[in-house]
Amino acid sequence: MELLVSTISKIEKVDGGLSAETQKRLDNLTKPRGSLGRLEDLAKKVVEIKKDRHPKLKHKVIFTMAGDHGVAENNVSAYPKEVTAQMVHNFLNGGAGINVLAKHVGARVVVVDMGVACDLKRNPSLVDKKVNYGTKNITKGPAMTKDEAIRSIENGIEVFKKELRTGVDIAGTGEMGIGNTTPSSAIVAAITGRKVETVTGRGTGIGDKTLALKIEAVKKALKVNMPDTCDGIDVLSKIGGYEIGGLTGVILAAASQRVPVVIDGFISGAAALVAYLIEPKVKDYMIAGHCSVEQGHKAVFAYLGLKPLLDLNMRLGEGTGAALAMNLIEAGTKILNEMATFENAGVSGEENA
Repeated sequence: MELLVSTISKIEKVDGGLSAETQKRLDNLTKPRGSLGRLEDLAKKVVEIKKDRHPKLKHKVIFTMAGDHGVAENNVSAYPKEVTAQMVHNFLNGGAGINVLAKHVGARVVVVDMGVACDLKRNPSLVDKKVNYGTKNITKGPAMTKDEAIRSIENGIEVFKKELRTGVDIAGTGEMGIGNTTPSSAIVAAITGRKVETVTGRGTGIGDKTLALKIEAVKKALKVNMPDTCDGIDVLSKIGGYEIGGLTGVILAAASQRVPVVIDGFISGAAALVAYLIEPKVKDYMIAGHCSVEQGHKAVFAYLGLKPLLDLNMRLGEGTGAALAMNLIEAGTKILNEMATFENAGVSGEENA
C-alpha cells in the first residue's frame, strides 16, 4: 500500500499555467486561428501536462496487460479462456494487431502477465507480474481480495516506473483477457449508475443468447458483491480484474510523473474509472484515444468528461486505439514545435484580429 500512497501523493492538478502562452503561439502560426482544430487542443494539453513549452513525444509506450476471469465459466464470451495465453504469445511474437499499429506509430509494446490462468513460457520480453491465476467468478463472490487488488495496482505502478528508465513521453493502455468485458461492464454500471443493459455489449461479437447470459452475470455480480462506488479499491477487488488493476496503476503512475496517458478501449476505460475514484486529479492526464463499438464505452467518457479522438468502429482492445491516437497527439505537438510563425516566415497576419 505504501507504493500506491506515495504515487498518489505525487499527482498534481494540471493548473493550465502555460495555457495562455501556448495559445498565443498557436494563434501566431502561419494559419487562420483555430484552423487545425483538435490538433491545437492536443498540443496545448500536452504542454500543460508536461509543463514543457516544446514537448517531444519520442518515447511512446503501450502497456498491454493480460489476465483471466473466473466469470468466463458463465459462457459470456465467444472464445475459450485458453485464448488469453495464446494471444500473449502472439503479442510476444509480434503477430497481433497492437504490434502492427505500435510499429506503425513508433511505439514500443510492454506485455505484462497480470493474472493469466496458467504458467506462460519464459520469454525475455514478457513482464511477469502475475498476482494470481485468474480472478474468482464475480457472480459468486469477490473477484479478488483487497490485498490482491492493491498488489495489482502497485504492480502496474512498478511496470511503469521500470519503463520510465528507458523513457516514457506518452503512455497508452491496452489489455487482453477472455471475458474481461463482463467485469468492465459491472465496473462501469456501478460507478456511472447506468443500467446494466445500456453498458453491457457484445464484446468479442457474441450473439443474443450469450449477451443475455452476460447481462445476467453482470447483474448478479453487482447484487452479490455490492461494491462501494466511493472506493476504487473496493470496486476493483469485488468486480474487477488483475489487468484492470494493472492498468489503473499505469494511469496513476503516469499522472504522478506528468506523463499523458491515452485511454484505449472499454476495459481500459473501466481502469480509468477506478483510477479516477482513487485520485480524481488523474483525469487531467487522460486523453481518450477512441470510442469503441462496445456500448458502455460512451458512458465511461461521458462520466469522465472526455471526448474521444477517433471513432473507427473498433473493438479489438490490446491498445490499438491508443496507438492510433498517439499519432494524432504527436502531430499536434509537431505543429506547435515545427510550424513557422507569421513573423518568422515573413507572411502577413490577420489585419483585423
